[in-house]
Amino acid sequence: MIKLYNTLTKQKSDFIPLNGNEVRIYSCGPTVYGYAHIGNFRAYTFVDNLRRTLEYNGYTLKHVMNITDVGHLESDADEGEDKMEKAAKKENKDPYEIAKFYTDAFFKDMGRLNIERPEIIAKATDHIEDMLEFAKEIVKNGYGYETSKGIYFDISKLDKYPVLSNRNVEDQIAGARVDVDPEKRNPYDFAIWIKAPENHIMKWDSPWGLSYPGWHLECSAMSRKYLGEVFDIHTGGVDHIPTHHENEIAQSKGAFGKIPAKVWMHVEFLQVDGGKMSKSLGNVYTLNQLQEKGIEPLAFKLFCYTAHYRTKLNFTFEGAMASQKALNRLRESYIKHKNSEEDIEEYKIEEYKEKFLEAINDDLNFPLAMSIIWEIARNEKQSNKIAELLLQFDRVLGLDLKNSEKYIENQKNIDLPEEITELLEKRKQARNEKNWDLSDKLRDELNEKGYIVKDTKTGMTIEKI
Repeated sequence: MIKLYNTLTKQKSDFIPLNGNEVRIYSCGPTVYGYAHIGNFRAYTFVDNLRRTLEYNGYTLKHVMNITDVGHLESDADEGEDKMEKAAKKENKDPYEIAKFYTDAFFKDMGRLNIERPEIIAKATDHIEDMLEFAKEIVKNGYGYETSKGIYFDISKLDKYPVLSNRNVEDQIAGARVDVDPEKRNPYDFAIWIKAPENHIMKWDSPWGLSYPGWHLECSAMSRKYLGEVFDIHTGGVDHIPTHHENEIAQSKGAFGKIPAKVWMHVEFLQVDGGKMSKSLGNVYTLNQLQEKGIEPLAFKLFCYTAHYRTKLNFTFEGAMASQKALNRLRESYIKHKNSEEDIEEYKIEEYKEKFLEAINDDLNFPLAMSIIWEIARNEKQSNKIAELLLQFDRVLGLDLKNSEKYIENQKNIDLPEEITELLEKRKQARNEKNWDLSDKLRDELNEKGYIVKDTKTGMTIEKI
């Protein structure tokens, strides 16, 4: 039985799908105005862990992820420019062109991390009518009102707000600054539909004039369209709890009187060097920037497994490089086991299976799962049964261990001078032709140039002296 922590109930409990064997999930996706950074990808790695754990337990998935290409203002408090419009002005491009470019870049990075793609990808701009209908329902039910800026949700009409976070809204309202929008009935009322200024590019016809949807509305409308009024799991980062997810819940209660998801799961922040990740500090890193320092995307994914998803994870380049070395060792262990015919007792295999399943089913305890992986990989007996077991567990880890030889082969030629690469190729050819004298001579020549060459069952390895 899988146990999951639910932000809504503040406790860990057995997970039972609402509809037989199918699990319906909604995940908040990226706002595609720039490259996704490693903090974003900690969140999507967590979602991948959840997907793979559910699939490993035999469930089928209907998973929706949105692409925000309109409506996400700079501030969650309905202030500032639309992020898409701002990026378009900065790059002097059409917002749709910006959205396509960064959406493609996002999915390319997802592929590099071996993150499974959700069954349904829903772009906000493809669902304007769905959002408009949702907004109309809210207004019809008495939860929305019009101002000069747009349509706002009246939180005072709800039985309870907020429901996810522990903040006391009344205290915060009492201490709020005086410069709150005077047209709002309550300081925490939020925009569900925004009237567009004349020079705004992305706008659509509505009963309230040319306008565009609020950020929170898209998730409410698209989750209902594809998953129904109530579905199993909603995921996001902890930063979504106090505003975005609270407002999603409010909108759904305003439209059809229900909290849309049964289980709400949130991943903690990725810190950098013990502090907050921010553009002003220059520590917002992309996968490309890690790769430039010799850290593969999959090594970053392994790095994410060093902490539970509900605890903060501190990124350092030293820590990420340690994960790169660990990933290389894991690949080498897998290959050694794969190429060995030694037998191992079946009861040991079953014990490992049981321990691994117990770890991942305990609210995705991947640090514990990895400790079991290392115990298996370091087993004194080398056996292809262990290699098969590692591959089975990699269905959950998503580290692409089946292609270990390819990664190791690729690494051999990383940053090697052209002269050294040519000598290696000549030596490889000499060995293929069984010209051992030439092979030894080339090995000595490489040694003189500062490189140690070793011959293994899987081919040549090279290290700089």
